[in-house]
Amino acid sequence: MIKSHPSEAILYQYAAGDLSASMTLVVGTHIDMCPVCQQTVCDIESDLCQKHLDTVVETLTTPTAAFSGMSKATCDKMLEEIFSSEAKPSIQPEELICLEGRRFVLPRTLACNHSRIGEWTNLVGKLWRAPVNVGERGHTSLIYMEPGTQVPEHTHKGQEATLVIDGVFNDENDVYYDGDFILLDADRTHTPQTSENDCLTLATLDAPLYFTSGISRLLNPFSSLFFRV
Repeated sequence: MIKSHPSEAILYQYAAGDLSASMTLVVGTHIDMCPVCQQTVCDIESDLCQKHLDTVVETLTTPTAAFSGMSKATCDKMLEEIFSSEAKPSIQPEELICLEGRRFVLPRTLACNHSRIGEWTNLVGKLWRAPVNVGERGHTSLIYMEPGTQVPEHTHKGQEATLVIDGVFNDENDVYYDGDFILLDADRTHTPQTSENDCLTLATLDAPLYFTSGISRLLNPFSSLFFRV
C-alpha cells in the first residue's frame, strides 16, 4: 500500500497546471500508481472545471460579451456538444525499459515520455542513472539501485522529489515501496540504500546535492557536474 503521497497543495498545483515540467512528470507518474491521489485530483479538477464553466457562462451571457444575448440554455447546449465530442486515439506509449537483466513496466505518464529518457550510466558501484530531459533548469533522472547499494549521506541545497517506480529502498526515516512519493529539502539529511531488493526510482532536483558525511564530502565540489543549469 502506498503511504507517502504529495500534499494536497501539490496535487492542486498539478491539477491547475502550475507545477514545473519536472514536478509534473514525477507527480503525474505517482498519480498513475495511486488510486487515492487519482480520486483527489479528480475532485480538484471537477471543482476547477465548475468554477471555469461558471465564469464562461457568466461571460457569454453578459450584455457586453461578444455573444451578447446568448441564453444560458444555448451556452449549456454548446458546452455539452464540446464535451461529448470524441477524442483522437492516443498513441500507445513504450511501457518497458530494461537494465541489468531486469525489465520494468513504466506507469503511463512516464511511458509517454519514454523518448526523453537518455542512456544509462553507471555512476559508481551498483548505482545507475538515466537522465530524463524535460527541457528546463534542474536535473531529472531515473535512478536504479542494485541490491546492496548505498548512496552516501547527503542533504539538498534545494528540493528533491523521489518516486519509487519498482522495488524498495530505505533511509534513516522510513522504508519506501512502489508508488511512494518523497519530498526532501535542506532540513533533511538521509542515506538511501537497498538491501536484498533492487529499486528503480524517478527523481528530480532543483539544486545540487550536498554530501555531509566522511570522505563523501570530497565529492561536493563535483556535485554540480550532475546538475544541469
